[in-house]
Amino acid sequence: MGKVRKTRKNTFNYSVNRKKLKHKARKKAAPRIACDEIRNAWNHSKSVAGNMAEMGLAADPNKALPIRPRTVIGEQSRVRKPYVLEELKAAASLPSKRTMGISNDMILYVRHMVENYGEDHKAMARDEQNYYQDTPKQILRKIKLYKHHHPQEYEALLASRTKQ
Repeated sequence: MGKVRKTRKNTFNYSVNRKKLKHKARKKAAPRIACDEIRNAWNHSKSVAGNMAEMGLAADPNKALPIRPRTVIGEQSRVRKPYVLEELKAAASLPSKRTMGISNDMILYVRHMVENYGEDHKAMARDEQNYYQDTPKQILRKIKLYKHHHPQEYEALLASRTKQ
């Protein structure tokens, strides 16, 4: 015959403070700071408000921009990490990678419509190349987007249309 396995019962450990464990786990699993400048200057031993005040940022926008005008004395003297503000300003002044561009297909589509119809959006809606059956308002929106991204080309298209 085989041996009988002895299993030990799971017993509750009374010496462990579960509330503290949960608090530690929650602190460890804090969200990752996406901004490099702020993450590098962050001090984990301080509170959010303390960290933000050191960097010269506002943790609470309601306190930063009060409804009633108040005089804040010594606000700039608490900023111990001004380089964070400078880095954020430099990063904000760089051109964004997420600027919405226009696809080549839409450029060709808008050029065709403007070359053939000029400003007549109702005629554009009835054109054969309007594959997606855009309404005149949708076509107008696409033309405005093209005009925003390529203003010189749009003016040249209109000028060539009026010469014909």
